[in-house]
Amino acid sequence: MSYQVDVAVMIGSGVPQGMREAGQKVCWVVLVNGEQRGTAFDTRLQAQECQAAWLAQLSANPLAMRRRA
Repeated sequence: MSYQVDVAVMIGSGVPQGMREAGQKVCWVVLVNGEQRGTAFDTRLQAQECQAAWLAQLSANPLAMRRRA
């Protein structure tokens, strides 16, 4: 099975409330097959590191997502 793992930026009201209250106006999230996985990140680099971890996990265990469904 093929997986798409992307990093997406969230701006304004898409930013979680706690981050907005702390003054953060932008955050990054990881999407696996279009669905957000995990938390919002302060930096794109953090999100890219999470993306790499997802890609490694999915390549090592391609049935991992099927079991979660």
